[in-house]
Amino acid sequence: MAKNDGVSAPHGRGAFIGRAMPRFEDLRFVRGAGNYTDDVSVPGETYAAFVRAPHAHARIVSIYVSAARGRPGVLAVLTGEDYVGDGHIGMSHFPNPADANDVSIPTFAPTPERKILDQLQLPLAVGCVRFVGEAVAVVVAESPVAARDAAEAVAVEYEILPAVTDVVDALADGAPTIWRDAPNNLALDCAFGDRAAVEAAIKDAHVVIEQTIRNQRTASAFLEPRAAIGSYDAAQKQHTLISGCQGAHRLRHALAACFKVQQERVHVICPDVGGAFGSRFNIYPEQVAVVWAARRVGRPVKWTGDRSEAFLTDYTARDVVTRARLAFDRRGRMLALALELTANTGAHTVSYVPLSNGYRVAPTVYDVPMAWVRLRAVMTNTVPTAPFRGAGRPEATTVMERLIDIAAKRLKIDRVELRRRNLIRRDALPHRTATGLTYDSGDFAGNLARALQTADWDGFPARRREAKKRGRLLGIGVANYVETPVGMPHERVAIKVSAAGSIALIVGTQSSGQGHETSFRQVVADQLGVDPEAINFVSGDSAALASGGGTHSDRSMRLAPNSNRRLTLFDIARAIDDLTSLPDDLRAPLAAEASFTGRIPAYPTGAAVCEAEVDPQTGAIEIRRYTSIDDGGQPINPLILHGQVHGGVAQGVGQAMMEAAVYEPGSGQLLSASFLDYGMPRADHLPHLDVALTEDPTKGNALRVKGGGEAGITPSSAVLMNAVLDALSGIGIEHMDTPATPQRVWSAIRAARDGSRDSQR
Repeated sequence: MAKNDGVSAPHGRGAFIGRAMPRFEDLRFVRGAGNYTDDVSVPGETYAAFVRAPHAHARIVSIYVSAARGRPGVLAVLTGEDYVGDGHIGMSHFPNPADANDVSIPTFAPTPERKILDQLQLPLAVGCVRFVGEAVAVVVAESPVAARDAAEAVAVEYEILPAVTDVVDALADGAPTIWRDAPNNLALDCAFGDRAAVEAAIKDAHVVIEQTIRNQRTASAFLEPRAAIGSYDAAQKQHTLISGCQGAHRLRHALAACFKVQQERVHVICPDVGGAFGSRFNIYPEQVAVVWAARRVGRPVKWTGDRSEAFLTDYTARDVVTRARLAFDRRGRMLALALELTANTGAHTVSYVPLSNGYRVAPTVYDVPMAWVRLRAVMTNTVPTAPFRGAGRPEATTVMERLIDIAAKRLKIDRVELRRRNLIRRDALPHRTATGLTYDSGDFAGNLARALQTADWDGFPARRREAKKRGRLLGIGVANYVETPVGMPHERVAIKVSAAGSIALIVGTQSSGQGHETSFRQVVADQLGVDPEAINFVSGDSAALASGGGTHSDRSMRLAPNSNRRLTLFDIARAIDDLTSLPDDLRAPLAAEASFTGRIPAYPTGAAVCEAEVDPQTGAIEIRRYTSIDDGGQPINPLILHGQVHGGVAQGVGQAMMEAAVYEPGSGQLLSASFLDYGMPRADHLPHLDVALTEDPTKGNALRVKGGGEAGITPSSAVLMNAVLDALSGIGIEHMDTPATPQRVWSAIRAARDGSRDSQR
């Protein structure tokens, strides 16, 4: 097995692939020279402010705008009725993704009994609001202050309706209906697998582990709040949007559909992006509204959201309840897996991707003979959920790894040994899982062994005894993982070579902090035999390429660098001949452009070990050690890949320990609507991360790339919770849902000890 620890770099393809180069873009960012949406100004721009609903569910009786229109500097006050009156339609988010194997079909197929809800979302609500913060009007004025003042003067009369925010409550009898087209609030209800066979295997099993696991909702918490600038050229009939996103072409397609125009009439520009993580892939209401408002007022319109708006309206993540059953025989071999995943979709159908990914990757790295999975997407009076880093994979990993730890205790088998017995063997690859994925590579047992050795698993008992002397409870956890990179099954790139000695590399993906400017240059530099500094990296402009897929799901480096073609001598000869036959002012550079549509399967994998110390007097958790072994394929730039793992671990730890978007039952008000109430991980929450890279080569693509953007986050919540629950196992606590906040841990310890005393009485 080829290995790379990030120190020595394999240069099999050239001088730059595999080199831990500092990022080209870092210098401009640390100097404050980044160019984010709010940094952009266009001539004649005006400013927008949105009027937002204070209720989670209410009928809009009337909107009074005359007082706001009379305020100084106000150019327009627009409502959803105005938008519809102009002949526009709502946003289609295309929530049903393409199948993981056959991109010509969707993942979820409707049946005569059950439709798959794909509800168009208007940028401004008409008739009814369905979550706190939903926009009902937009004010355009000469200054941001004038716009905000006028927005406060808009009076809206509401008829408050019953609201529901919890996914389980939304399925209960008598729950308020969010949409008429979603009976019982079900937007999707599908099942995969042979249920009868799975139930028979469970019935005859030696041990069946049954556990309900709630993966709480989290906020996106971008470093850069969302912003958008819209403009309209009446002479050219051209709509333009400048906005940080995860793919200019994805937004162009959505905007063109809203305005019922050809895509050529829409131009989307994406400047630098301060964090995205999946939540900026789908279009947002504000992006549509500013372009439409610019057309109405005849001037560019700019909006920059504040942090309060972000908490209320940024698409959130996770919020899945899983009822799981895992059956074992007497020797500890897995027999069958039954899952019921119930996901909180929110008030609008933005995405079913977390469900599709969660279903496909459910067995993770283990040889599960058969599986049955039921998937339900449930509408509630909350901001919509969308894919967020991992999108279903961390949830699935948490479920499987928690079940194995519980099973180990019931079966009286060492938890590491139980994992070893069930891991897919490397010599059995390619392996088709019970949920239909075919793993082509991955040394699952080797990754686990290396993680245990690096973490000094055998030395843990001594460390636990030392912690006990200090009055602390020390636990250790282990988790294996595999990812399923899917995403948009299309990408396009172009390369243009000028006689002056520069190369333009134009890609349809979009960097949001992953270092594309550097890693893409490294690949092209090796392929063309040039220095990376001679390459000009271009992305984020829908006019620069005919199409593009954007960035998400570990897809950028797999698809874009593998979709270009090499120029033959005949291509060059024809290009030179064409150039010499043209006048100087019409000569174009030598260029090649290519696209790819389909899947390039790859399965990043790895293992993690974590030690966590619990203070039983306060419930506080301290992570003492963290080890991660990650196979992201050939690392184009190990320095960047290490950084991706670090960031992912921090996000997973944040969810496991402190992050939670909490709504008040009944009213639907968001109780965690600021950083005073929403816990975020800090540097002091994390120890030194012992990260090492490895590679079991894939033949799925020429660069041997698997992906690393979700490597850190996929196992981190699972491994931390396993460590915490190992620390608490002596008290009799078998399971706890995330987040394991000090208050929740302290309460669980007190309840367990009180229960023990009661039983002794």
